[in-house]
Amino acid sequence: MGKINKSGSLFKHTALAAAIAAACTACPVIAQTWNLETKAAQWQPRDSQGQLVFNNSMWILGGWFTSNAAPPRDVWRSNNGKDWELVTADAPWKHSDFPMAVAFKKRMWMMGGWYNGRLPGHEAGNEIWSSEDGAQWKSEGKAAWSPRLAGAIVEFKNKLWIFGGSENYYFGDEKSLKNDVWVSKDGKSWTRVLENAPWAPRAYHQVAVFKGKLYLMAGGNYTPAYQARNDVWVSEDGKNWKQLTEKAPWHERLWFTSAVYRDRLWILGGWSNSPSKNWDDAWYTEDGVKWTQYKSGQAWKERHAQATFVFDDKLWIGGGMTPPLVNDVWSLSLPKKWNPEK
Repeated sequence: MGKINKSGSLFKHTALAAAIAAACTACPVIAQTWNLETKAAQWQPRDSQGQLVFNNSMWILGGWFTSNAAPPRDVWRSNNGKDWELVTADAPWKHSDFPMAVAFKKRMWMMGGWYNGRLPGHEAGNEIWSSEDGAQWKSEGKAAWSPRLAGAIVEFKNKLWIFGGSENYYFGDEKSLKNDVWVSKDGKSWTRVLENAPWAPRAYHQVAVFKGKLYLMAGGNYTPAYQARNDVWVSEDGKNWKQLTEKAPWHERLWFTSAVYRDRLWILGGWSNSPSKNWDDAWYTEDGVKWTQYKSGQAWKERHAQATFVFDDKLWIGGGMTPPLVNDVWSLSLPKKWNPEK
């Protein structure tokens, strides 16, 4: 009798375990939440800064405080996201609003950008600066491409590449927008690859290197004629481009950021004018076509033109305009074998 009861009990428990396991396979994956590293970093709240990872630190270069003053020229770094060190308060470059910044050949590079907001003497730049430590900067002359801000810059196949941008921030028109492509072996001498790429002229877009290819996403123009897109393009060589989608599932936007993290391409935040709002969303993709929104509990407030890094095996964002301007820093740590699709 006891033996029969044990068998019956074992059967019931086995059946229950199987039912629970089957049910769990249908349960949604519980997403890791964003971690607030600091509510207020040591640097003044800002957006539109240069940003990069270099020498085991995250770096912030200049940015924007107001359209009625010259942009800041300070340089900050951190190796933990909580504690930030002021490297210099007065770097020699001045076009630090929406510049193009990148780490390349054991140096930091800062180029292009906007100066003096809406004030007299405002201008876009094509100056090139480099540094080994963030404190001492060397002028590398002026680029062959026209002065511009908010282009996209990446290292791809051991060269630097620049894509598009705008020649005039507040006072331009559609002719100010660019869809050219430039390449450099050393960061100083530039060669034009395309005068007019097949994607529409734009600024405030993103380009990322993902799975050995170039992915260009969204962007458009802020003023005087607002336009924004949510298209995605891909290229294997920077010259030949293919449109993967005209309309991704995320809203068209400007002033967003992108990153490659956990074998996926991400976009984060941004702003659009239809409706006029900042975004607090994060989306990822494995192919540029199918996108999934990352949803978690605690997360950062909607914002645009924030800093974004992949550092210390985490995805980071900091600062940006919510409004107001903020200087909080957040990180997201996902398992190395993260696979939400399963």
